[in-house]
Amino acid sequence: MKLADVARVFDGERLTLARHLAGLRKNKLAEMVGRTPTAVAAYENGTKRPSPDAVGQLSLALGVDPDFFSAGGGSRLSGGPPHFRSLRATTQAARDQARAYGLVAADVAETLERHVEFPALNLLDEPVALDEEDAAGTTPEDCARILREQWRLGSGPAPHLVRLLEGNGVVVVFSPPQVASVDAYSFGSFGRPVVVLNPAKRDYYRQRFDVAHELGHLIMHSDAEPGSKIAESQANRFASEFLMPESSIKPLLPVKVSWPRMLSLKEEWKVSLQALLYRSKSLGVLTDSAHRTAMVYISNQGWRRQEPGRTAQVEQPSLLPAASSLLLSSGRTEHDLAAECRVPRNLLRSVIARAPEDDGALSYLEEGGKVYSLVGSVES
Repeated sequence: MKLADVARVFDGERLTLARHLAGLRKNKLAEMVGRTPTAVAAYENGTKRPSPDAVGQLSLALGVDPDFFSAGGGSRLSGGPPHFRSLRATTQAARDQARAYGLVAADVAETLERHVEFPALNLLDEPVALDEEDAAGTTPEDCARILREQWRLGSGPAPHLVRLLEGNGVVVVFSPPQVASVDAYSFGSFGRPVVVLNPAKRDYYRQRFDVAHELGHLIMHSDAEPGSKIAESQANRFASEFLMPESSIKPLLPVKVSWPRMLSLKEEWKVSLQALLYRSKSLGVLTDSAHRTAMVYISNQGWRRQEPGRTAQVEQPSLLPAASSLLLSSGRTEHDLAAECRVPRNLLRSVIARAPEDDGALSYLEEGGKVYSLVGSVES
């Protein structure tokens, strides 16, 4: 499509999406393309269309093809925000970028599903009140028990969680390494729910808790304000019950911490020692004092960040990788898929990857925090 044609059908939301992917503020982008911040804002909100020349400059600055800005599906920036672990721990630019990547992942999934049949969505819709005084409503533990029953998990350890979510219609992807400062996050506002995992967290046991935590958000907090302490606590409670059902785990937990026993339970239930210890305390098996002593031991052993464990490789997604492989084997090229999904090829590769990337082109440093471009070579 020629620049003049793109200018006629220019979609301001797509410009916002590209700017967020690049980790840029409006004033920085305006400086890079020789326009005023007011002009960039007008392009984004649709009150002014850029000239063909401006389209070309925006394309070069943001590392996307001009066609990226054309109207026609995708982006959906007006939807709800993702569930981030802590709004205080990340900058607004980092959250905008992470959300933009999640939207791209949702768009890729939607495009692939036009050609490949995906599993039907099989989730609960069980909102949980954020009012801690509302003891009469459904609890996070109730939700976890209901879902385990719906998914026929029995009373034992949960199997491969990523495949379990994908088999029930949830899209799971790794984020690129450039946004590793943002922990796992999720949103369910746009078609299929999406869970985005942190590529830097290479711990099998902790990653499973992250997946269960985000699953709790998808089920309980579709209308809740993301990032609140209560919502995060509820998601942790859901994850604990989903991974370690009280009726099954409580009889197995030692009243006095035995590290060989705890390590054995860790492998059996596929959870971290720290999650097991906290579960023991929350179920009244360990006293607060015993829990503190155990956590001091964990710290002294250097296990806070890296515990001993037999499983090294994190769980990996297969839904999008398998769908894209099927299409590529049928004669489509990576260029064809990227064009139909309307995303840069490097982002398509990230979204459909089975394993987290080890590195990336870190091309832009945002003032006040590390926010790197996800789309291409962006000048500083």
